[in-house]
Amino acid sequence: MADTNRSSLTQSRPPFYRDVTVVKWVVQIFVLAVVLGAMFFLASEAGDNLRASNVPTDYDFLSVNPGFDLSEGIDRDPDTGGRALWVGMVNTLRMALAGIALATFVGVIIGLCRLSNNWLLNKIGSAYVEVVRNVPLLVQILLYGSVFANLPRVTQSVGPISGWLHLSNKGLSVPRFHISDGFYQWVIVVVVGLVLASYVRKKRVGIQDLTGRDTRPIRSALFVLLVVSIFGWFIHPIFGFLNTPLQQISEGISLIPQVVVQVALAVTVLALAVRWVVKFLDAHRTPAGLAKLTDDDYFRIIFALASSLLMALVVLILWPGLSSWLLNSFSDLFTVLSDKFGNGRSGRPLDVALPDVVQVGKFPNYGPSGLNLSIGFAAVFFGVVFYTAAFIAEIVRGGVLAVPRGQSEAANALGLRKSTVLRRVILPQAARNMLPPLGNQYLNLAKNTSLAIAVGYSDIVQIGQTVYNQTGKTLPVVSIWMLFYLSCSLTISVVVNFFNVRTKIVER
Repeated sequence: MADTNRSSLTQSRPPFYRDVTVVKWVVQIFVLAVVLGAMFFLASEAGDNLRASNVPTDYDFLSVNPGFDLSEGIDRDPDTGGRALWVGMVNTLRMALAGIALATFVGVIIGLCRLSNNWLLNKIGSAYVEVVRNVPLLVQILLYGSVFANLPRVTQSVGPISGWLHLSNKGLSVPRFHISDGFYQWVIVVVVGLVLASYVRKKRVGIQDLTGRDTRPIRSALFVLLVVSIFGWFIHPIFGFLNTPLQQISEGISLIPQVVVQVALAVTVLALAVRWVVKFLDAHRTPAGLAKLTDDDYFRIIFALASSLLMALVVLILWPGLSSWLLNSFSDLFTVLSDKFGNGRSGRPLDVALPDVVQVGKFPNYGPSGLNLSIGFAAVFFGVVFYTAAFIAEIVRGGVLAVPRGQSEAANALGLRKSTVLRRVILPQAARNMLPPLGNQYLNLAKNTSLAIAVGYSDIVQIGQTVYNQTGKTLPVVSIWMLFYLSCSLTISVVVNFFNVRTKIVER
């Protein structure tokens, strides 16, 4: 009887070429191999055609003197093409990050104005949105550039606001806040203040949940942080003793063998993959403790383990320079920190430098003391900020209107003020709806900074164009552009998705 059952089970099992599991695996592996083969073939053919056409594709210009100076940036006289492109990246990032912050602020204000019951505020917000978003961004950038270019010439006299502001056809110069000798010592006290503020906030939230009484946790935490920061402003020199241990750490890092770092990196990659697999299995366990996996789940696990093994081999064998770079970077980092905590580093943590004007040849120009915004930077910055703010305003308006009216009515029934209802009830719920479209606008803003080439601002596109005009390395420069903007976009997407996951409603 047992033999009969065994034979029936054997007969009921289809042959391997008709087995669904086997077919799935074979098809996926085949498709992956075809895609990789096609990509390799196309890349090889493209390389052969480019070499036959004498089109340069190497990146040797990154280590060669570019032969030109820059009008602005962290280094106006770069010694290599790579350094020049790095200056352009920093200029682009500076504009993008500052633009995202200011565009969000302006957009929220305009969006709330459109929701206001005040007739004047409502119409001002509506007019702003309808005008700004319907005029092409490039036209607005050229408009701002023309306005700045027709301002009065810079003079040796003080600016319009008692030397705190200079506005001319050279751009805008404002006070520049910069870190001073005691900044890093003061940061230690600020970090302690952040820890204490977090503790106070948690305690206040706990009391509020138990008693129902408004304990103002955020305000209390900010007060603690402010008090500790002010106290640290005066006592920060006591941390000067960290100079010696930081220097010892730097010397100790330089003594670590490279092979140790390579093995550690490879083990870390494998450990992360194993940790992911363990969490994946835990997430798919049934109440009985058994892992219920599909064929696709098995494929994910095998793909993750195989990819991590391949990456570990690359780090361990094919990329020894990574460990050397990491050791040198960390050693240099602690050397710099040691210098920041050295003798004579007991001054004010922060300082301010007012704008100044210096004579350059026959013409006055902005000096190095203030924060100087060129015509190009100001035109692009205000253009992308005001343009993006118009779309953010509509996102804010739509997010607030998406909150059920019953939420505000319930809050009003409790006797809460309108500002409290907006801050504590409406905006936190509206943020869930606003985050995805806000992420799209942040991505657009970062990419729209490439229009700076229209007004001559030294961003990565303008500097890259100068580099390939002098070297003929068009494709390498364009590939660097693509990688840079792709990295920026992916970073913004990761940050927005993180907050999107944190704010989503969890159904119980």
